[in-house]
Amino acid sequence: MNRWMTAISSFFSTLAITAIAKAQEGVPMPTPSFPKPMQLNLQVPVTPVAERIHDFHNFLLVIITVITIFVLLLILICVFRFNEKTNPIPSKTSHNTLLEVIWTGVPILILVAIAVPSFRLLYFMDRTTEAEMTLKVTGNQWFWSYEYPDQEISFDALALTDDMIGEGQHRLLETDRHVVIPVDTTIRLLFTANDVLHAWTIPAFGVKLDTVPGRTNETWTRVTKEGRYYGQCSELCGVDHSFMPIVVDVVSKEAFDAWVKKEQEAAALPLERAAIQLASASR
Repeated sequence: MNRWMTAISSFFSTLAITAIAKAQEGVPMPTPSFPKPMQLNLQVPVTPVAERIHDFHNFLLVIITVITIFVLLLILICVFRFNEKTNPIPSKTSHNTLLEVIWTGVPILILVAIAVPSFRLLYFMDRTTEAEMTLKVTGNQWFWSYEYPDQEISFDALALTDDMIGEGQHRLLETDRHVVIPVDTTIRLLFTANDVLHAWTIPAFGVKLDTVPGRTNETWTRVTKEGRYYGQCSELCGVDHSFMPIVVDVVSKEAFDAWVKKEQEAAALPLERAAIQLASASR
């Protein structure tokens, strides 16, 4: 019975590994959030943080629209009511205490109304104590390095040049290696850099944080939809700043476990070969 269970488990693990391998080779994956021509709104949010950012954005949009309309009305009143033709004898009023209290107090109330949800959002984005795994991101001139401390996996991701872009891929957005993370998993994100400032940005995740040399910044994410997501470096970091794309594949937890197993096996091969060569040389 155990043999059958082992065989079935190996079969499904192989299928999952194959699926991940094909995705890395350029087989199209769904992209639940991607900019479109003539798009006016933000990219579709796929994390709790991104959803709150969108809500805050919409809240601010209402406030600035009301303020803009109010200021426009005041300007029009001044233009048509108090021009030289309709008001040849201007008022000599020097001040109005009530009016001055209103135009001081109302902006303060507006700023407080903006500040409260803003600070709540910043606190929500900051960090989490319930992380199920950790992903460390290191910025370099000009590529990204990734490390999975819990799984003991690390690799570099370099941008694909124009002659390497295949059908269905996006120029300046593709990399030779993809970050792979499981869906519906709370992930701690750590950021640092080896040289200058960079910024790891995935709009659909609501993540945009600087990577600073000698410092570790922290945030978190929890992606709720499987698929492929794109981002770029958002901090001017040198001549190849525009050639630091980010590609993240969000997969099922089973597929992620299979990917981890594949990466660990691939990393172990050179060590095994080195051990065999060392043993042969010592004979």
